[in-house]
Amino acid sequence: MHLIQILLPLYDNDGNQFTQDEFLKVRDELSERFGGITTYMRSPARGLWKETKETTVQDDIVIYEVMTKELDRAWWKQYRHQLTADFRQALLIVRASQVELI
Repeated sequence: MHLIQILLPLYDNDGNQFTQDEFLKVRDELSERFGGITTYMRSPARGLWKETKETTVQDDIVIYEVMTKELDRAWWKQYRHQLTADFRQALLIVRASQVELI
């Protein structure tokens, strides 16, 4: 079983907030394709990273998770490219972990 996590920013690089409809579209697409989704939207997470030695960048994000038996890397790569464009990002994180159900 694979757990796929998608980290979506609340704001674009110019500080404009994305609409609720943009997040609902992703939720509905993933729910339809994978039969369910978990969303962490009530308390946005904050991501911090060093862009340079002197500059720290932060993003407020929401996390979407889906579980699937098969990891279709080609589909996920294409979907990540689509989300990167839709959310106007230079890089958008989609990560997969192998998990064991207990």
